[in-house]
Amino acid sequence: MKRREFMALIGGAPLVWPLAARAQQTAIPMIGYLSFGTFENSRDFVAAFHRGLADGGFGEGRNVGIEYRWSEDHNDRLPALAADLVRRDAAVIVAAATPASLAAKAATQTIPIVFYIGTDPVGIGLVASLAHPGGNITGVTNLNVELFRKCLELMHSLVPPAATIAVLVNPANIPQTTTERATVEDAARALGAHFTILSAGSPSEIESAFAALVSQPVRALVVSGEIFFLSQRNLLVELSARHAVPTIYAWREFPIAGGLMSYGSDVTEPYRLLGVYAGRILKGERPADLPVQQATKVELVINLKTAKTLGLNIPLPLLGRADLVIE
Repeated sequence: MKRREFMALIGGAPLVWPLAARAQQTAIPMIGYLSFGTFENSRDFVAAFHRGLADGGFGEGRNVGIEYRWSEDHNDRLPALAADLVRRDAAVIVAAATPASLAAKAATQTIPIVFYIGTDPVGIGLVASLAHPGGNITGVTNLNVELFRKCLELMHSLVPPAATIAVLVNPANIPQTTTERATVEDAARALGAHFTILSAGSPSEIESAFAALVSQPVRALVVSGEIFFLSQRNLLVELSARHAVPTIYAWREFPIAGGLMSYGSDVTEPYRLLGVYAGRILKGERPADLPVQQATKVELVINLKTAKTLGLNIPLPLLGRADLVIE
């Protein structure tokens, strides 16, 4: 991460660098920011997080410090990164994505944690309930897994009934992938559809998945809403275009980048809410008293230009339902 680039991202606010020495001098609290990805792929998310902090009156380098830890898409690094933030006595740990959230929870039962995940936090054991999280953890969840079924249905409606549809999941995110596999099985029975599941947890595995996809009689692709795939959106869109595979994704960033369509929730708003909750905790509120928030805004985005390139006819009723049509 380049200092000049990051200062531009947050509006020129001074950085705490190195944070540990600066925090000792100014006695400002420190937030530990734990993410599976990289800074380069997370600029918009970090900016949204800063907006949420600003809503509560906090600014990095002014009255709060932030230590960033990026696993660079290697989930096996997350436990050590989380443990490092605990050793540095973070006032709050913000954990982006399911693997980071689970690593943070395993690392501490005392330091407050604010998570953002795309699956049911109760089902994977992060919290006792959405209304009363309990313990030292709360956060934000979106509707990725719940909307995954709708993505399967939408793509099934666009291809011949007997066509096989591939589904791409990330095996590194075991809780979310387990739920998604069950959803695929249920949808296959209900729709009488043919789905095949492909796995990828790295850029090279994404390329291998596409090689396997084009060697089979697959007519379309549904990409999981697992956050890793968002960081690889340019690669996924490029491969889908190269192999002429109609693909639906979970976020609008994909069709904006040239993908066919997306159906899902806004990905930046949850990061703003992370900042809001982190600020409230810094002011003295307890995670156990802050209910898990759910991002409920859902949007359908269709890139009509890409559809025409693929020779795909988007039904008028579906176009009419779209929140954004890119022409």
